[in-house]
Amino acid sequence: MFGSQKHVFWQTLLVTIFIFAMGIIAGVVFENWRASKIDYLYRQSEVVLLDLQAQGQLSSLPLFDCNTSIQETLSFANRIFEEAETLSRYEGAETFTEEIKLEHKKYDILRALLWANSVQIKKKCKADFHTVVYIYEYTKPSIDTKTKQGVFSRILSELKEEKGDEIVLIPMAGDNNLSSVILMMGIYNVSESELPVILIDEKTKITELKTVEEIVKLIK
Repeated sequence: MFGSQKHVFWQTLLVTIFIFAMGIIAGVVFENWRASKIDYLYRQSEVVLLDLQAQGQLSSLPLFDCNTSIQETLSFANRIFEEAETLSRYEGAETFTEEIKLEHKKYDILRALLWANSVQIKKKCKADFHTVVYIYEYTKPSIDTKTKQGVFSRILSELKEEKGDEIVLIPMAGDNNLSSVILMMGIYNVSESELPVILIDEKTKITELKTVEEIVKLIK
């Protein structure tokens, strides 16, 4: 009887190890699938951004079309915002590799470039859209910071829904150790210790919670 119980024990142990291993493998496969999908979206957005930057290089030409450049900037900003929401949903699931974090860094670089391009277009074409840049903690936010950032994100989503193309909403991590992001934050006097921060038109800095109505008043 003892030998029979021992045999059953080893069988159970092997089955448990097999199921656990299959779970890990399935998780890694799913993680890689998510990363590859995000990478595909990123590469598409990267092409669009390069096109926008090329337009910027052409802005000194006499027949440069500001209306087209403004519309393309707004369209790209909307796309980046939608893809940021997709990335956020993927990051809500448990991750097994560093792939998703790497994709996030790549998107943050795109967002920094979009921010710089938006500033340039506003100045060159006297565009009437407003830039609303949301810079948040990503790597190790505390529970309180996560809660605060959740509220910020909800308020800004409501703001974007209400104002549409009147604003270019750019969410980006400010603690991913990216030179382009650090440079933009330094130019507009945003420090990592202040995060999360909402910066409106490169002038008005918000570090405490406000309502959608209060933010709307600041962008008029």
